[in-house]
Amino acid sequence: MLSEKFYVIDAHCHVYPAKIATAAVSATDAFYGVVSALDGSTDALRKEMQVSGVDHALVQSVATTPHQVGSINRFIAQTVRDNPCFTGLGTLHPDSADQAADVEEILALGLKGVKLHPDIQGFAVDDARCMKIYELCQEAGLVILMHTGDSRYDNSNPNRLLPVLKAFPRLTVIGGHLGGYSVWDEASRAYGGLPNFYVDTSSSIFFLGVDRAKEIILRYGFDHVLFGTDYPMYRAQSELAHLLEMGFTEAEYEKIFSKNARRLFKL
Repeated sequence: MLSEKFYVIDAHCHVYPAKIATAAVSATDAFYGVVSALDGSTDALRKEMQVSGVDHALVQSVATTPHQVGSINRFIAQTVRDNPCFTGLGTLHPDSADQAADVEEILALGLKGVKLHPDIQGFAVDDARCMKIYELCQEAGLVILMHTGDSRYDNSNPNRLLPVLKAFPRLTVIGGHLGGYSVWDEASRAYGGLPNFYVDTSSSIFFLGVDRAKEIILRYGFDHVLFGTDYPMYRAQSELAHLLEMGFTEAEYEKIFSKNARRLFKL
């Protein structure tokens, strides 16, 4: 198991309350035309971590409406209290009546960052409604894990996100799915070298294959890449195996598997 050689942090995991997990996973599967490998529950995530050698997980969920923000953040905080192997990220929504109060609650709950999903939440990342979110997160030191990219939409592709990254240079953004789901090459060429932009490996290698994924990781550089599975979509064992096929050095794997996540989220 990897835990014998590397400490592994899965930086991209979705979890849901038991009573809605099946419906939530089904809705996401329908949105992307996939069938998730697991059920989205915290129990299944813990078991997956045990069998795959993942030591710690960053867990989050997304508010599709403003009134869900508080309840989701409190659910994630309680989940973390119940599971020391988890670290929690909060959620925000651009239509919230009081984004500052939402950020204050995220900090009070001990959550370490914010998850945004522009396509599912229904906004473009450069929309004026989002600027307060970026300002608040920048000032609070909250990392944003953002779904990035989709050839079907124009909400979080590089033309939208690049101006935001330049306007908020002290804001740290992790672009899910190697920076641009289904627009991987465009994204990696656009963002490579930006000091405040990082990526995770989730929901990418399956589509790209090992060789193309490796090329894209190299464009970003090992200091800017985090391991992620997009639980419950993909199995950690297969995602880790694909990464290990890439033949990086032990020091490079340590950055991807845990060092970068530890540094960004102060774990």
